[in-house]
Amino acid sequence: MAKRGGFPAGGVPGNMANLMKQAQRMQRQMEEGQKELETKEFSAAAGGGAAEVVVNGKKELVSIKLSEEIVDPEDIEMLQDLVVAAVNEAMHKVDEASSELMGRMTGGLGGMPF
Repeated sequence: MAKRGGFPAGGVPGNMANLMKQAQRMQRQMEEGQKELETKEFSAAAGGGAAEVVVNGKKELVSIKLSEEIVDPEDIEMLQDLVVAAVNEAMHKVDEASSELMGRMTGGLGGMPF
């Protein structure tokens, strides 16, 4: 009876074992990077600095600072627009930092056939 192909002693071939170790190491690094990102704060302003916001890496709004001159009861829409613009810009900064982190972690995987 012919012997079927396989791996010695039912184990994983050396290259596959190394690949698994690299994947586990990358996962740990990504988790550490994500935790670090979550502790950072990102600020953005709109209206020439009249509305400023701070968000953290978890995309949670931490603070809003408004200058008195933009608080006009007759033009509440402008105030709302400035806050929305500042929050969106701060969130965009978090996304950029997250993408940069992922790029650093996965830099060598661009050509892998997944």
